[in-house]
Amino acid sequence: MKLLSTTGRAVLATSLGFVTLLTACETSKHGFPEKSMPAQEGDAAAQRKREPVNRQIATINEGKVEYAVPRNQLATAFIRQFNDGTVIDKTSVQKVQESKKDKPVYYLVGIGLRNGMYRAMAIPLQNSSDNSLYLSSSAERYILTSVGCTFCSFTFEKNRIVGTTCEENSGGSRCDLIVKQNNEIFAQ
Repeated sequence: MKLLSTTGRAVLATSLGFVTLLTACETSKHGFPEKSMPAQEGDAAAQRKREPVNRQIATINEGKVEYAVPRNQLATAFIRQFNDGTVIDKTSVQKVQESKKDKPVYYLVGIGLRNGMYRAMAIPLQNSSDNSLYLSSSAERYILTSVGCTFCSFTFEKNRIVGTTCEENSGGSRCDLIVKQNNEIFAQ
């Protein structure tokens, strides 16, 4: 009895090899999930997180600040942003204008204490054409820390914060300024 001819064996071997390859491909597809999809979703989420978020803080109406966010909510947001035990007890929107011909710059300011030492943070606001003031998550934070001063203040040049001053400079007292990029005042 003749089982298979040489040509038949070659066809059978090729068919078995082809079926084995197809099965192996199918197994690897289900056995090892593709990682590009979750990574792309993660990248998209990371990209959204990096995109600036704007939130209306106040409106300027006839020269007066009308808050769109309650001030106690602003204080809580500053405390969360400091995240070091600083307690904020005063928040305000401050106008800085070096001269009448300069366009004013508005800052959201939080003032408080940490371990009995004066602390403050100022974040520049964006002014829209309808006099609404917006806080952007991409805005820098100016953090002021007192070392021995009972009161510190920011110093300005061309409506921008450039340093600090100590109200009473009694031997070794100072106010330190740190500038950090971005803020998470209203991070979700």
